[in-house]
Amino acid sequence: MKLVIVDDDIALLNALSRRFNQRGFDAVAISDAVSAAQLIALQADTYLLDLRFASQSGLNFIAPLRQALPACRIVLLTGYASIANAVQAVKLGADDYLTKPVDLLQLEQALLGESQTIAPTMQDTAAVLSPDQLEWEYINRVLSEQAGNISRTAELLGMHRRTLQRKLAKRRP
Repeated sequence: MKLVIVDDDIALLNALSRRFNQRGFDAVAISDAVSAAQLIALQADTYLLDLRFASQSGLNFIAPLRQALPACRIVLLTGYASIANAVQAVKLGADDYLTKPVDLLQLEQALLGESQTIAPTMQDTAAVLSPDQLEWEYINRVLSEQAGNISRTAELLGMHRRTLQRKLAKRRP
């Protein structure tokens, strides 16, 4: 089974690619900006798309992939989970929507079409990400958008720079 993994987190991308190659998949890893036409040209059975990678959104690839390859599986993986994104992904044609960090068995089941849910319900999302986790994810997203500039991120978040540094020094909740 040919699997295309699109994610800008190189460490995660390499780990997933290696793991799924060991499990019998023919995994192709993509970390740079890519077009829908390039993904379609790979003619994969399954696509694992990061919601946000490089300066692109995995949501933009769902409809073109579904139209060109109606039998392929499309799984969206994100560290920035939200009900709105899950609903939009499913409406566009995604087969599954998972949040990082993801259980490898759950991910494999989603890629093979064996998972029990298509999109998280409000209760599922609340159970997946606590308020502390949502805050941590949001802070890291803003920091990433500011290219690691702590002062600018603290200003945008309305907090003192030292407070932000303390929050960042903690591990993900």
